[in-house]
Amino acid sequence: MTIAFIDGGVTAPAGLRAAGVAAGIKKNGGLDVSLVESTALASAAAVFTTNKAVAAPVLVSREHLAATHGRARAVVINSGCANACTGPQGMQTARLMAAETARAVGCEAEEVLVASTGVIGVQLDQRKVSAGIIEAAHQLSPGNNAQAAVAIMTTDPFPKEHAVRCTLDSGASFAVGGMAKGSGMIEPNLATMLAVVTTDAAIDSAVLRLALVEACEDTFNAITVDGECSTNDTVFALASGASGVSIDQGTYAAFVEALREVCMELALGIVRGGEGATKLVTVHVTGAATYADAKLCARAIANSLLVKTAIHGGDPNWGRLVAVAGRSGSAFDLMRARVLVGETVMFEGGRPFDERAPLAAAHLAGTEVDVTVDLGMGGDHDATMFTCDLTADYVRINADYRT
Repeated sequence: MTIAFIDGGVTAPAGLRAAGVAAGIKKNGGLDVSLVESTALASAAAVFTTNKAVAAPVLVSREHLAATHGRARAVVINSGCANACTGPQGMQTARLMAAETARAVGCEAEEVLVASTGVIGVQLDQRKVSAGIIEAAHQLSPGNNAQAAVAIMTTDPFPKEHAVRCTLDSGASFAVGGMAKGSGMIEPNLATMLAVVTTDAAIDSAVLRLALVEACEDTFNAITVDGECSTNDTVFALASGASGVSIDQGTYAAFVEALREVCMELALGIVRGGEGATKLVTVHVTGAATYADAKLCARAIANSLLVKTAIHGGDPNWGRLVAVAGRSGSAFDLMRARVLVGETVMFEGGRPFDERAPLAAAHLAGTEVDVTVDLGMGGDHDATMFTCDLTADYVRINADYRT
């Protein structure tokens, strides 16, 4: 089996079309309605936010997946307005988006999945989004993936797309593609900000969801920018089946690997594009008694404001890493713990090595930073989280977000 990068993003798999248009929802006049369509009824799956303050589009998409038993023709997304905490009118608007898309592409309303992103607590203009959906349907094309990826952006500094082709040992192949948005309010639990991943493999919807959850665990669910779980977080998956390659017990592992490859690239793009970010930070936790302990500690370190600000300043303050590990709730042995900044050991065996600080500081001066904490429990469990530094620009962006 081989996996190779290909162009095309969300429309790289056969049987997929996309479009992105400006409907006037964004104040700056940018692209703000995105449409992804499978030319035939596709297997579909999703993972959603665990936030109890859930947006109308999430509720409607859950209803539709349940009603169709995991089948869909299209995903419609608007940016510039989250349609969250908007009451009965918000639900009406989300259902209108599905109905308008269904009329435009020729399917049932329940076969349309819906997402929104932007400011919470603002009603989405129904006339604008409806007109945008109609225009997007006219522009559907396999070549419009880039516009679709731009149309879902809010504070993102760049669009995020990726696609691969997986060639099996038999010579048969299938493609997996995707697009994502996210820059702030990022700490997903079983999901991410907004993402659509697609494939032309033929796969049952229940199996597709299992694969999506598995791929998300160490990609979309292993990133954080600011520790905030949004009201709208969603990852959709559509499988057109157009390649003719069926995913069964023998090909499932290859499919998950290809899906994970796409999800990882998109997830790292979200962190690299974190609001105000200047560094991609990889947090490794090793020597844990359980995987749950490793993940708990890695998440705590990745979300620590003190750690993130020290990294931004290039300060090899290993004491902050030890402190977070000790209060994370994970089993921890200080005398057996070990802390590395890059490849430089800064703390081990209960004693510091501050004379090595210049080596650690040199590593922190780069744009890609690694920190490792061994919990000292002697276990073989580990976990990795991805985050970014915390900068003054993050404060500025979020202080002015509504105004």
